[in-house]
Amino acid sequence: MKIFNNNKTSLSSRIFYYMILLVVVASILIAAVTILQFNKQSRDYHEERLERKESHLILNLNYFIEEAMIDNLINLPQDKINEITDIHEIPFEIYSLQGQLLKTSLDSKLAMNDIILSPEILLFFKQGNNTRYVENNDESKYSKSSYNLIYSKNQPVGIMHMPYFMDDSLSKKELKAFLMNLGIVYVNMLLIAFVLAYFLSNYITKSLTRISQKIKATTLNKQNAKIDIDRTPKEVSILIDSYNTMIDDLEESAVKLAKSERETAWREMAKQVAHEIKNPLTPMRLSIQSFQKNYSSDDKLDKTKLKDFSNSLIEQIDTMSSIATAFSDFANMPEQKKELLNVTEVVQIALDIFNKDYIEYSVEEKEILTLFDRTQLIRVITNLINNAIQAIPENRSPIIKISVASTKRNVVINIEDNGNGISEKNRNKIFEPSFTTKSSGMGLGLSMIQSIMLAYNGSITFKTKENQGTIFKMVFPKKIK
Repeated sequence: MKIFNNNKTSLSSRIFYYMILLVVVASILIAAVTILQFNKQSRDYHEERLERKESHLILNLNYFIEEAMIDNLINLPQDKINEITDIHEIPFEIYSLQGQLLKTSLDSKLAMNDIILSPEILLFFKQGNNTRYVENNDESKYSKSSYNLIYSKNQPVGIMHMPYFMDDSLSKKELKAFLMNLGIVYVNMLLIAFVLAYFLSNYITKSLTRISQKIKATTLNKQNAKIDIDRTPKEVSILIDSYNTMIDDLEESAVKLAKSERETAWREMAKQVAHEIKNPLTPMRLSIQSFQKNYSSDDKLDKTKLKDFSNSLIEQIDTMSSIATAFSDFANMPEQKKELLNVTEVVQIALDIFNKDYIEYSVEEKEILTLFDRTQLIRVITNLINNAIQAIPENRSPIIKISVASTKRNVVINIEDNGNGISEKNRNKIFEPSFTTKSSGMGLGLSMIQSIMLAYNGSITFKTKENQGTIFKMVFPKKIK
């Protein structure tokens, strides 16, 4: 089971936890219902037993009173009271209708003829209630006390009190044994539920996991595979169909976008080429017109004028040539020609072109190997150094520092200058094609450098402060020895 980021629990984990929770809650509820049912059965049993004992006791007592023709309950022989108690295995007491104790089979310290029945019981029977009166004895060893009228010749002659002790020890023992067995069953069920919940949650979310992996791998600039999963639930199948439809739409949109981007790029390129070519053509036209106006076939050939005219044309032609070269270099992205180079030596070769005292070069190691195109690496270094030189104002002593270092996996080249820096508004445009802050140039240098670095799995970044300088940092893979 996988846990997603941001502290969010995965769907498979939730299914697992909920299934286990369901089993645990069901087990607790069944145990609670079992205990309640056992207690109810125990109460019902004792209620029925009390009524049964009470009924048999009254029948036996009434039968004896009628047989012996006893007209007063005080005349009941004590040995008969004890005999009835032994037969039914339950003690009892007999009271007069006024609540005086007449006979008892209990070990009582009360004197006979004492009124010990509560007024509540006496009032109950005086109101003509023929039903039994039962009260709970929370403070006595007997759990219940039942009171019934004793009749002689269909007339009430006394009140019988029968205390009853509810012995639940057997029931509690049975309940304990049942709960222990039930607990063993529940533990086994819980273990089985753990296994089932684990595999079931993974099975349910397996297709969703594959879908999420496919969605994560979906990009606009490459061919995306459709999802084909057999035996999926209906809801997941709908999701897969929606994803596959989205892939079709995405591919169609990618084709349209690529076409639109190419058309836009060519339009921008054409506009830029036209603009840059027009710039030298205008002075060329003016020079020719001026030459035609001032030169006559009858005049002697003025070598100075001709030289000036030729130099002007050559200068403009060189400008147009440099424009064409810049666009050609930008259009021809570097092929990934990889050769084993010592970066420190190649950078030194690039620096030898400049031969400036204010350029400081430092290296951490004499040999840092990489797989790179020598020409392209020199091209990158010289472009950045040219930019650094041009960024330093004339009224400031130039300082340019180049350092080459390496990490465990990468080569790191820093080029630092003390120039004007890059303004805040231009920092996001610095690597865009045709963007430049110079009065001359095509603005393709940094864009070209970025393209070269990306082609070799590298990167170029910068840090700058206005009026203090800029540091360009290039990072690309080095050759592990």
